[in-house]
Parts: sequence; C-alpha cells; structure tokens
Amino acid sequence: MNSQKSPQTVRNREETRRRLIQAVGALLSEHGFTALGVNAVARQAGVDKVLIYRYFGGLSGLMAAFGREGDFWPSMDELAGGDIEAFAQLPLEEKVAQFAYHFVDAIQRRPLTQEIMAWEMVERNDLTVELETIRETMMLRFIEMFFPEMQPRIDMQALSAIFGAAISYLVCRSRHIRYYSGVDLQSDAGWERLKKAMELIVRGIMAQLN
Repeated sequence: MNSQKSPQTVRNREETRRRLIQAVGALLSEHGFTALGVNAVARQAGVDKVLIYRYFGGLSGLMAAFGREGDFWPSMDELAGGDIEAFAQLPLEEKVAQFAYHFVDAIQRRPLTQEIMAWEMVERNDLTVELETIRETMMLRFIEMFFPEMQPRIDMQALSAIFGAAISYLVCRSRHIRYYSGVDLQSDAGWERLKKAMELIVRGIMAQLN
C-alpha cells in the first residue's frame, strides 16, 4: 500500500494549518486572550477542533506556531534591515542605532502585534508565556549574533530591554493617543524625532566606551 500522501492531501493540511493560525490572530485582535480556546479557534477557522490536536498537539502548540509563522514578531532579517551581511559589517554604534530604527518600523507595521502586546499587560496565562518565549528567544539570538563584541563593556541585553520597552509602549500608545511629551506619535515627523533621540543616546553611550 502506498503510504505517501497525495499533493491534494498535503495542500488541504497546509490550508487548514494556515486557517487555524489566522483564526488565532483574529481572535486575539478582536477579543484578547480571554477569547482563546480550542472551540473558539476551530469555530473561527471553520474546521473541526480535532484538527488542532492533530496538527499542533493542542492549543499551546497552535500558539507556538502562531508565534513562529503568523508574522507575530520581526524576523532576524527584518531587524537587520533586509540585508544581514551588510548589517553585520556596520560600525558598532551604527548597528545599535539601526537595530532600534528597524524595530520601530517592524512593530509599526504589525497592528496585531500591538494589540497582543497591549493585552499582555492585563492578561497573564500559558498562552501569553508562549508568545513571550518566542519573542525573547528571537531577540536574544539577534543580540548574540550581532553584538558579541559589546560584552562585557556594556550590557546589551539591558540596553535592548530599555529601548524595546520604550518603543513597544510608544507604538502601542500611538494607536489611541496622539501626543506623548509633546511628540506626535501618529506622524512620521514625530517618529523621526524619536529615532534621532535614540541615536543621540546610542552615540553618547558609545562615546563613554571609547
């Protein structure tokens, strides 16, 4: 008996996986983590809930797939500006500044990620932890790959945490509130001001190390 799956079967499986992952994003965006459950996701995707267990092993596995495949978090390539090799050759302070710029742009392009980050502030459960783990792993990999020379001169993880928290907060806030400390968070000009301020901070830090 031929145990190989037909191309149609493979396509059906991939389509179902895609629909389930998209259903997670839709529910998170509209209702937050409290709406997530096997029945709700299956209903949103229009499939039998048994397929969540068959393809993902359960809801936590589906959340992990959403974090990896659902464009939830910027990729390594995206954080490097689209050219990893060119980014790796930049001077150190330029790499730090560009990293912050690319992170701003990537989070602004992801309204669903902004929704999820806002929900994480008020809802803590196994699913939020799953997404946090994916986010942390990707950011730490990026730092280890591109900034090994900064240790032990500067704690790049701590610096990244400060920049990342500030950027995440301001981007999320910009969805509903326009001004913060007089900076227009809903305009390109306002974000250019913030990027220049981050660059000044980076250059000031690097000057202390030289």
